[in-house]
Amino acid sequence: MGYAHDYAAAIMRRGRVPMPPADHVPNWADAPRKTKFYPGVDSLPLPDADYPADAALDLGLGQPELPDEESAFDLVTLSGMLRDSYGLTGRRLGVQANTDLSALPSYPLANWSRGTASGGGLYPVGVYWVSGATGPVPPGVHYYATRHHAMQRLLTGDVTGEVRAALGEGAPGPGLTDQYLVLGVKYWQNAFKYNSFSFHAVSMDIGTVLQTWRMWARARGLEIEPALWFDEERLARLLGVRSEEEGVFAVVPLRWTGTPRQTGPAAASVRRADVERSRTVLTFEAVTGMQAATSRDAADRPAVGALAPAAVAPPRAGLTEVPLPAPRPLTTDVRTALRRRRSSFGRFDAGRPVAPDQLAACLAAAASASRLGGDTGCVGEPATTRLYAFVNHVEGLAPGGYAYDPEAGALRRVTEGRPGAFLQKNYFLANYNLEQAGAVLVPAMRTAAVLDAVGDRGYRLVGATVGAVSQAVYTASAAMELGCGVALGFDNISYIEELGLERTGESPLLIMLIGNERPFPADFRYEIA
Repeated sequence: MGYAHDYAAAIMRRGRVPMPPADHVPNWADAPRKTKFYPGVDSLPLPDADYPADAALDLGLGQPELPDEESAFDLVTLSGMLRDSYGLTGRRLGVQANTDLSALPSYPLANWSRGTASGGGLYPVGVYWVSGATGPVPPGVHYYATRHHAMQRLLTGDVTGEVRAALGEGAPGPGLTDQYLVLGVKYWQNAFKYNSFSFHAVSMDIGTVLQTWRMWARARGLEIEPALWFDEERLARLLGVRSEEEGVFAVVPLRWTGTPRQTGPAAASVRRADVERSRTVLTFEAVTGMQAATSRDAADRPAVGALAPAAVAPPRAGLTEVPLPAPRPLTTDVRTALRRRRSSFGRFDAGRPVAPDQLAACLAAAASASRLGGDTGCVGEPATTRLYAFVNHVEGLAPGGYAYDPEAGALRRVTEGRPGAFLQKNYFLANYNLEQAGAVLVPAMRTAAVLDAVGDRGYRLVGATVGAVSQAVYTASAAMELGCGVALGFDNISYIEELGLERTGESPLLIMLIGNERPFPADFRYEIA
């Protein structure tokens, strides 16, 4: 077993055995920026991008539509996808139960909303655009500046051959292309708060971004096929980053308007350096260890079917089946749903139960996001994710714990009785009353089996998959004007025991709360996009 097995076990135990350094306290006065800062670079403001009102949110709840072979990205489309996923869209100031409430009225600490969720609201994912000759600007490497919704040029010249070489044979995507999005994570942007837990959190952040892009593109007849396996060190050299400080997690080839011209590898590297705000930057052994372990064999892409041994088993026999109605149709367009998305933070109202078709829609959305596509697994392969639901207040459903059977569109009862006391007892923070939520959804994966099947880099796949599931539930909830919140601060071992997961080897990785919120909240929103 590799280093990632030990890290995964420590994550599961951290509710009972704190991960070192147990005495770490974030220095908020010396916190890093929520973005990278490249002084003196040229910026390309991205154009406004209208989103068709008929581009309804498609989370796979109906008959799936194949991507349009004629559809392709251009600069306007790329701009729209980036703005709606990771760009700043408005300022939020609502009275809620999170611990940062008192700081939010201060402009330097203002809460700027984005379509994509991020652990702790830290947004450590950096988006690089590596463009070739078919692009609308001179070829080069650009960094997406979220605060300005602009591309900052870091290098001039066509280096797409270097990305292509790093991806290697069998890479996903539209075939020949010279336009790529590369996702990196600067660890200090998250680790200053979460220390050793950081790698777990940022792996999920990658998944939330990819899932937002998949939903956004699918509604436009486009396709996002991420690659998680590639020569990571080669791309780190190209981007001019030190791999122990910034991991390169995903590459997304884009089908682009025009005929691409293939170029060979180029031994070039970004020379512009990010300027750190923090005076003191700490490193954490668990984070650097996981970066080293998960990048060691990064270019060894698993064969098709490699994840089959990590599939979850069918629901065990003898469990009472509870049919669900058809999922509620999601008629809201993607942009509107993403702009509505927010964390509920203690605003749930048990007096307003969730409708059963709303629960069915959230579960179906989560199941549809459990395969990231690209080189992470093919459609039709066995599922590696199982969904559980603790039902508190859903019309017509008895409270208790259930396993979700997506094939049957039904729940299977695992535990009986009201779960509220269990949920609250095993939650570490004070920003949610879990009993007030209509239901608490729990995605679980056989993490150890994934690592056995594809190696330590599989930990990134586990995190990204669960992150994608959470983003799908957030977005489906927003489309139905249902409150939602995602949390990582719970006792994983207690959930394993309560749901009887010892026999399956499944690990519960986060909890997703859904429910109606209290009416007439004290809230302020100022839209900037």
